[in-house]
Amino acid sequence: MAGYLLRRIPRVIVVLWGSLTVIFLLQRLGGDPVALMLPDVATEEQQEAVRADLGLDRPLLVQYLLFLGRFARLDFGESYLQQRPVADIVFERLPATLELTGAAVLIATIGGTLLGSFAARMRRRWPDKLVVAGALVGQSVPTFWLGIVSILVFAVTLQWFPSSGSGSLAHLVLPAATLGAFSLANTTRIARASMIESLSADYTQTANAKGLRTARVVGVHALKNSGISILTLTAYMFSHLVGGALVTEVVFAWPGIGRLMVDGVLQRDFPVVQGAVFMVALLVVVTYMLLDIAYTFLDPRLRRT
Repeated sequence: MAGYLLRRIPRVIVVLWGSLTVIFLLQRLGGDPVALMLPDVATEEQQEAVRADLGLDRPLLVQYLLFLGRFARLDFGESYLQQRPVADIVFERLPATLELTGAAVLIATIGGTLLGSFAARMRRRWPDKLVVAGALVGQSVPTFWLGIVSILVFAVTLQWFPSSGSGSLAHLVLPAATLGAFSLANTTRIARASMIESLSADYTQTANAKGLRTARVVGVHALKNSGISILTLTAYMFSHLVGGALVTEVVFAWPGIGRLMVDGVLQRDFPVVQGAVFMVALLVVVTYMLLDIAYTFLDPRLRRT
């Protein structure tokens, strides 16, 4: 296991380097942040002084090398506008994003597995067709549209939940449901297909022939052997939702990394955006490393190889 992890480290470094390089170049194409930091009456000399203080007057290659050197030391720099260490700002927002993403993954995994298992048991009957149709609709609805409609219906009209902000379980319901809707539909379809395959397998037919209860056959034999597919999808969902929470956080004014990234882009606060992207990329690669480790516990054949 230790050797496997050591072989993965160079890949992790390459992924993080590539992510940082792309965001570094894209930000430099987005414009000069000094124009947003100073009032309109600022003179050219004042603007040049600020650029020199931030190191933006240096050649692009020099800025890039200094940028990589800081990140190699885990020094994210300071926010141009807030004048605070970027690491402090990112870690302040990280728990909110993990809370939202974790709730969305929980909704999608549990709900999708239950619905998919139920649809597989009712295959070709009307409950199965209803679940499949609902899953197709769930995969077709844009997240931002679903969020706006959720606010109009459940926050404005019915007044069941707050429309924005955080701090309580009620604040979490709408954004988590909105963020997890697509993944819930996707999980339902994949869980249904995987369960149908497992229910038709020889070991399941043998369990049925022994007279075991249907709930035991589905919950112990079929669901266990569908675990790798569901686990893979869960890890994919988490990595996808961490990066895709941006839209949901903006719609619901959720104080997470996604909203921080959007604010940083609009304000051209380069260090904040770079720190946020680095954290998202790190979460994604760590998630897939943990997934590979989990595979070895679910499938003994992988442990032998």
